Amino acid sequence: MKLEQHEITNTIALLDENGNITEPGWARQSYYKYDRKKIKAPATRVKEWDYYCILSRDYGLALTAADNGYIGFFAVTFFDFAKASEVSGSEMSVLPLGKYNFPSCSDSGNVNISESKIKMSFAFDGKKRVLKLNYPYFNKNQGISAKIELTHPSSEIYDRMVIATPFYKNGHFYFNEKHNCLSAVGKVKVGDAIYTFGNTDKNRAWAVLDWGRGVWTYKNTWYWGSASGAVDGVSFGFNLGYGFGDTKAATENMLFYNGVAHKLDEVTFKIPIGENAKVEYLEPWKITSSDGRFEMVFKPLIDRSDDTNLLVIRSNQHQVFGYFSGIAVLD
Repeated sequence: MKLEQHEITNTIALLDENGNITEPGWARQSYYKYDRKKIKAPATRVKEWDYYCILSRDYGLALTAADNGYIGFFAVTFFDFAKASEVSGSEMSVLPLGKYNFPSCSDSGNVNISESKIKMSFAFDGKKRVLKLNYPYFNKNQGISAKIELTHPSSEIYDRMVIATPFYKNGHFYFNEKHNCLSAVGKVKVGDAIYTFGNTDKNRAWAVLDWGRGVWTYKNTWYWGSASGAVDGVSFGFNLGYGFGDTKAATENMLFYNGVAHKLDEVTFKIPIGENAKVEYLEPWKITSSDGRFEMVFKPLIDRSDDTNLLVIRSNQHQVFGYFSGIAVLD
């Protein structure tokens, strides 16, 4: 059965006077207007984050800046796909409560983190995004620094996935944008080694921005899949997700071809289960859509697993990186 997904096509306030989503749904552009002052939950419950993942054939970089109310979280991961390995590092601050002034819109404002051990900034001038990092304490003081510029390959159309999803409890919501198929150019220095992201076949790199704001219920399970690249020289990517909040009004499943969004229905990740009901994250997955327009095999290469238990909160995650192959059908 096909979902009746509600598309937002005009500017609308995200939250009403009670801190609830005014009109749950999805959009191709940033029509929802987020105002932190309209949130009714305590400041310790508000989550605001910007996450960038930049991947080339042989290596990649992920950057996280998050204000989770009670904790500020700043993380860096460097991937070596030739060796199927990754190195991660993170720093935290206590009770930021919005002090970092994260932008209210993904297309305006900057993120600036300047802590004693890590500095990162995400700037956007309307045409390109400039990511900067300086983290001397990364990987046992080996150190990592970076400057990367991101642009969208299509200057005429720049669709993104936008979703506003309520939870089953008043005042709780998930507001998210995914910007796929960003072309990446720049350099990352890890210790004495320099890695170049460019536009040649050897080091061509693509990025995704995961931009989110929200107030979540305490216990959640969330599945997210993302890819960006090119097919016959034309930018192509997708965003997939399920399991988070009340998605009756819309899913976050979308294809992107040459800057244009193509909406999908529901998707399911079929992750292999081995002996003793153990999830085999590094075995091939199958990903399928209810409308028959997305049939993929995902072959994992790296499982960046992390189980962080801070007593008042616990995050148990598997970020699995690898290669997709299969069929996707545009509108």
